Amino acid sequence: MALPLVLGIETSCDETGVALVRGDELLVDSVASSMDEHARYGGIIPEVASRAHLEAMVPTLQRALDTAEVELADVDAIAVTAGPGLVGPLTVGAAAAKALALGLDVPLYGVNHVIGHAAVDELVHGPFPERVMALVVSGGHSSLLLVDDIATAVTELGSTLDDAAGEAFDKVGRLLGLPYPGGPHIDRLAREGDPTAIRFPRGLTAAKDQERHADDFSFSGLKTAVARWVEARQDAGQDIPLADVAASFADAVADVLTAKTIAACRRHDVGTLVVGGGFSANSQLRDLMATRCEQAGIELRIPPIRYCTDNGAMIAALGAAAVRRGLAPSDLDLPVDSSMPLTRVTV
Repeated sequence: MALPLVLGIETSCDETGVALVRGDELLVDSVASSMDEHARYGGIIPEVASRAHLEAMVPTLQRALDTAEVELADVDAIAVTAGPGLVGPLTVGAAAAKALALGLDVPLYGVNHVIGHAAVDELVHGPFPERVMALVVSGGHSSLLLVDDIATAVTELGSTLDDAAGEAFDKVGRLLGLPYPGGPHIDRLAREGDPTAIRFPRGLTAAKDQERHADDFSFSGLKTAVARWVEARQDAGQDIPLADVAASFADAVADVLTAKTIAACRRHDVGTLVVGGGFSANSQLRDLMATRCEQAGIELRIPPIRYCTDNGAMIAALGAAAVRRGLAPSDLDLPVDSSMPLTRVTV
């Protein structure tokens, strides 16, 4: 008997993602991005993103079906991002998923976008062991999760108290006059600079913060420190060493993320770490995390970069996990939740 074929739809921000997963095998992952339409604004415009999703949904779905050589009637279940994300884009994806589920008479699963960033790793490196730690870092999220079961038992240990890592990169990129999104440009510049040139602060790492915020992150102070450093140089009429600033800033972010995550793994006696989300594409984070995990004897699992940014595969993976466990599907009046808590894996 064939394993269930799950269709995943992701529209939480500016990527329209459609994927097909059978069991734990990814058949196709099709993505259409509207990033270029937002670049001139220096950030995501929800109304523009929503319109782009409306235009891209049917072509992206058809491309996925054609590539996987399956028919729409072959789909056994549909998973869609219910949150967190931008309300307009989420609503477009949810409306499409509801229409498909109703027309095909198949179950619908509303799933959590952030947890999907961890779930996608099962499609790449195989099923998770009994317990894993997951660090999900993106433009809007920096979350530390203890995962006993990816579909039913996820505990949020900590999160960002202000700016997420990716958000801080975009803001510092704007400060340095780099194109939007700033993350890739800072990453490129940082590889040419000296990470020890400037000692920027490491948020929530002081002894006084450990009791209440051992697993939390904060990058707002770091962003402000970079701004003040650059402003002081400009006031003195000095050139800004962009590569050194980028490298020092990126090193501070990677240092905090890796140190706190490794410490959490030790506290909870976890031997496997999964890192996901768009910011996990950052080369400084990947390199430092690999080094520190090896030193700590922790297995590190990071999906390829194409599965780190928003995509349908992560949603299909989490939906497939829910189907395998026999979880009850969502109702057709499934609401979207822009601030969906990580205590909810599925709706």
